[in-house]
Amino acid sequence: MPEISVTDRAGTTTSVPAKPGLSVMEIIRDGGFDELLALCGGSCSCATCHVIVAPEWIARVGAPNADENDLLDSSDHRTANSRLSCQIDFTPALDGLAVTIAPED
Repeated sequence: MPEISVTDRAGTTTSVPAKPGLSVMEIIRDGGFDELLALCGGSCSCATCHVIVAPEWIARVGAPNADENDLLDSSDHRTANSRLSCQIDFTPALDGLAVTIAPED
């Protein structure tokens, strides 16, 4: 089964099973990471599912759209590799994706 690698805020990395068709946010949430709040449920309106994509994956994940970019601008912890995990659709091409849950704003 495909999987993603998630590093939590304490620095612990865990591999999580990933199902194509779900968003990375749904995969992380279903993997038991309570610190990823995802308050808006994936509607790209809150930025509480902010993750930092590992540099080797950012080209495959792609850049944020305008709405996502605006929300990321509201974070004190934005980096060049920041994305909202609700806006990353998991596909088989992302098997092995590595992300870190961003610090809470």
